[in-house]
Amino acid sequence: MADGVVMMDGDAASREERGLTYPFAAPPATGEAVQIAPDVLWMRLAMSIALNHINVYAVADGEGWALVDTGLDLSGTRDEWDRLLAGPLGGRPVTRVICTHMHPDHIGLAGWLCARFAAPLVMTRLEYVTARMLLADTGQPAPEAGAVFYRAAGWDETQVEGYRTGYGQFGKVVSPMPPGFVRMREGGRLTIGGHVWRIVVGEGHSPEHACLWREADGLVLGGDQILPKISSNVSIWPTEPDADPLGDWLESLERMKTVFPDDVLVLPSHGEPFHGVQARLDALIRGHLTALKRLERTLRTPSRAVDVFSALFARPVGDGVRGMATGESLAHLNYLLHRGRAARRRDAEGVDWWTSVKQGSKA
Repeated sequence: MADGVVMMDGDAASREERGLTYPFAAPPATGEAVQIAPDVLWMRLAMSIALNHINVYAVADGEGWALVDTGLDLSGTRDEWDRLLAGPLGGRPVTRVICTHMHPDHIGLAGWLCARFAAPLVMTRLEYVTARMLLADTGQPAPEAGAVFYRAAGWDETQVEGYRTGYGQFGKVVSPMPPGFVRMREGGRLTIGGHVWRIVVGEGHSPEHACLWREADGLVLGGDQILPKISSNVSIWPTEPDADPLGDWLESLERMKTVFPDDVLVLPSHGEPFHGVQARLDALIRGHLTALKRLERTLRTPSRAVDVFSALFARPVGDGVRGMATGESLAHLNYLLHRGRAARRRDAEGVDWWTSVKQGSKA
């Protein structure tokens, strides 16, 4: 180990779990980095939530580093970056900040890093615009349409009031975004330090999530699109209540099966780098299709969105994740609705009741 960079013998460390192969013995410790491949470092930032970390990556770019994702805008995370920049990154400048998508753990410190190094922000257009929109909502009162949305899902008035209280929190963990950005788009290419990375876009977890694929040696910066042990949240939100993000998500996973060869090394945002992308894509698709079958059985009895949690989730849903669980339930319900496999009826109290529809009958 030198300068906080850990060199690992991937072959010696390799292990297999559930059809995936993990070539590295352990994740990087705080303030350290693991060299994944030539010119690519893996680092990890802490988060004080159930998902207790995010992986971030540095790719050598001339005299500096291109950073991929940034962590939340918290004082402790800024301190972690200071240690990484001075340690394994050797005090070299940041040349650009690349964000796979607009969720706070990925873009939280993008603006701070861009301003500090006068570096451009690189994102897809929909991710950038959505982030700017959510930042504009910070500190604003909750719209009544959101209260109507959550009542329809089955929330009680105490829970709806919690939505109002918690509205507009995005900017509390996201530093101000740069006023402009460099656009990534599906099928485009980024050249970083002389190496070409192909951009592969997925939808469903977020509007226009970018994965980056270095085809020359089979590295895929997968963000939240392909995680090794958990499935990314796919949710409906009050801003687009009739959307079909689960349909977008499943279509993206099916398309990626035709794009990525099975020998790529996926560098995810959570969990550990792994081989076995085809098996993992299959498992992600299979998991949602199985959940949809359970949901259809549940809907033989009219149900609200909050009544179907047990059909979709392996553990009880607490208050801290109620919003995400409700959004994911609605994503599955909307998927069935859009395909004529479920019907929705709103009662006099503004609550939506969902029922399954046999194939061939009218909703």
